[in-house]
Amino acid sequence: MSSNTSEPHQWLEQLVGQWTFHHECINPDGSKMQVDGRVDCRMLGNLWLVCEYSGGSGEEQWSSIMALGYDTAKSAYVGSFVASMMDNLWLYQGDRNEAGNAVVLQTEGPKFDGSGTCPYRDTIKIIDVDCWQMTSEMQDDDGNWICFMNGTQQRDG
Repeated sequence: MSSNTSEPHQWLEQLVGQWTFHHECINPDGSKMQVDGRVDCRMLGNLWLVCEYSGGSGEEQWSSIMALGYDTAKSAYVGSFVASMMDNLWLYQGDRNEAGNAVVLQTEGPKFDGSGTCPYRDTIKIIDVDCWQMTSEMQDDDGNWICFMNGTQQRDG
């Protein structure tokens, strides 16, 4: 079985490269945390983007891997995310925004307080060839989207 590259696959290629990131996070207790590190993004063939993160805050270091592609049968971006500091496998599905400069990925995961699950969304927005943003939000019981992570990735070199 072989798949052809389409424009949505090519959109992901903008993220290929070595990046330095700065993320501002809100912890479950409401406190804020700054996280800095590196992300190396590469294509797996010409259909999948693999991003390997390493970073942390102070002595608390972590790593994570995000894989994204475009499933032509579903007409949607699909992917997964795993991280060294959590035991949940995040499975994504999403689309580009109307402006065409961002992919909005939907998923379901555990609530911060452990009382069940809730919808999450991660948005990858291209700012320019040397910068992109990643925003993570969760939906509360009233249907409001709460941003708990906002990060900027700057191309190295």
